[in-house]
Amino acid sequence: MNTELFIARRIFSDKNSKKGISQSIVTIAVIGIALGLAVMILSVAIVTGFKSEISNKVIGFGSHIQILNYDTNISFETEPISKQQSFYSDVNNLAGIKQIQEFAIKAGIIKTDTDIQAIVLKGIGNDFDWSFFNQNMVEGETFVVNDSVKTNSIIISKHIATLLKLRTGDKIIAYFIQEPARMRSFTITGIYETSLKEFDEKFALIDIKHIQKLNSWTSDQISGFEVLIDNFSQIDKMTEDVRDIVGFHFNPDGTKLKVLSIKQKYPQMFDWLNLTDMNVWIILILMISVSGFNMVSGLLILILERTNMIGILKAIGTKNWSIRKIFLYQSGLLISKGLLWGNVIGLLICGIQAKFQIFKLDASSYYLDAVPINLKIWHILALNSGTLIITIIMLVVPSYIISRLSPEKTIRFN
Repeated sequence: MNTELFIARRIFSDKNSKKGISQSIVTIAVIGIALGLAVMILSVAIVTGFKSEISNKVIGFGSHIQILNYDTNISFETEPISKQQSFYSDVNNLAGIKQIQEFAIKAGIIKTDTDIQAIVLKGIGNDFDWSFFNQNMVEGETFVVNDSVKTNSIIISKHIATLLKLRTGDKIIAYFIQEPARMRSFTITGIYETSLKEFDEKFALIDIKHIQKLNSWTSDQISGFEVLIDNFSQIDKMTEDVRDIVGFHFNPDGTKLKVLSIKQKYPQMFDWLNLTDMNVWIILILMISVSGFNMVSGLLILILERTNMIGILKAIGTKNWSIRKIFLYQSGLLISKGLLWGNVIGLLICGIQAKFQIFKLDASSYYLDAVPINLKIWHILALNSGTLIITIIMLVVPSYIISRLSPEKTIRFN
């Protein structure tokens, strides 16, 4: 039988002890722990949700990994590679790879009767994964790419549609500055909106055969391959695995291929997202510190209120460590009570926000129209266990005051 835990439980459940001087201070400490944990749960859920949402949007435009001609630079005029690659099956069969799809890009200008707008056309094939754009389609629908027949459909962003006063079903003309200059007519079949201004201002989707024709490429030539993976957290490892397969491959004309992850292609975006981790750590440290110091003051009051009991236990030969364990157990029970209410408050707010989107954001500034929530069970377990362990450790040193109390003086203490 754990005697110290038994005594701690009796003290914790003693109704008379709840009328003592320590009750108000201990209550404040428990409330502090509950609010601190609720804030930590919200902080982690919001920041991880924000990172996940923004990352998914960037990936939706550029996939996780791209395989390109080594001579391709940051411009939108790319050097072609062949679709027929010996590494294709090896990469496609690699564990963790979701899909490989071909693409081609080309810059152009859209002109209406009154306005013009620069645009980047992304050509896609029949292997394109439409799931991202289906989720972000605000008007119209996606189009079907056929191997034999070229479609004149185009999907543009709501940003471009608003600027040029366009709607689904309208016809637009795109001009391409090259020698000789060329033009193409497209019909708008869908309008998407991601609120990611950097991409919404530029990209439109068309059949890849248009870009092949404009660039005088053969049907076998493309800008590159996009590789989708199952788990974004494994992107660095998967990029290296793909690079190991592709990196030593040379085309028949002697050119080499390169492999880029989305983090390497848009480093400024992911560096910015990584900065949000620092904010979370600052909040976690502050909340745990406040909770710990609240419990330290509560523990000292508990010891002060139970001075007579400490003296009696010492008089009958109880060791200092055993007495300290009683108060540490009692503190642990109080902390657990605070954690319970903290979980209830934090998870309730997260659940309400996830379902009803009560707290809105300015999409032009935050790229999202509502505060995102990303709840994972291991986040909750880590926050609870971390708060409990760190707070208990903070209480070990103050509990040493018990060893300095004299049995004779404490028994007579009133």
